[in-house]
Amino acid sequence: MTAHRTHLEEEIRVLAAEVIQALGAAGLTCATAESCTGGLVGHLLTEVPGSSASFMGSAVTYSNDAKQRILQVDPGLLETMGAVSAEVAAAMAHGARTLYQTDLAVSTTGVAGPAGGTVEKPVGLVYLHLAGEATVNQGVRRIWDADRTVNKLLSARVALRLLLDAVALRAEADA
Repeated sequence: MTAHRTHLEEEIRVLAAEVIQALGAAGLTCATAESCTGGLVGHLLTEVPGSSASFMGSAVTYSNDAKQRILQVDPGLLETMGAVSAEVAAAMAHGARTLYQTDLAVSTTGVAGPAGGTVEKPVGLVYLHLAGEATVNQGVRRIWDADRTVNKLLSARVALRLLLDAVALRAEADA
């Protein structure tokens, strides 16, 4: 294991603990909708003792069929935009928020690699989305240049950061 990967894994473990602490302090709940990260974000959150007070669940919807059935992603959206798109990431996050009835939800969809990329959607391309109340709605696009495992770790770090930032913004608004 490389030093970079070890450092990244430790960084996201700390970040997950910060997310759970911030959610608890704010009295907020969250959920995840994951495709390319395969449940990694949910796993990281549930590694934190006491996470069940704030983390309500994760939908690992790797297939388009699962995205449709579990998260209610419109089949037409999947057909026109493709599973790896900002629009589907948004629909996944909103679907998870509805499914788990949470304050916040974050989604990941992308091409983790090493295969499966195209010119339009290369290996490493990831879309993430944070869904919350009307004022909390943010999409992020990244292209990672690493192996499958590190691409997933980097995506999980962004997802956790989106959650932490959303809680901080909510706290500022309430202050």
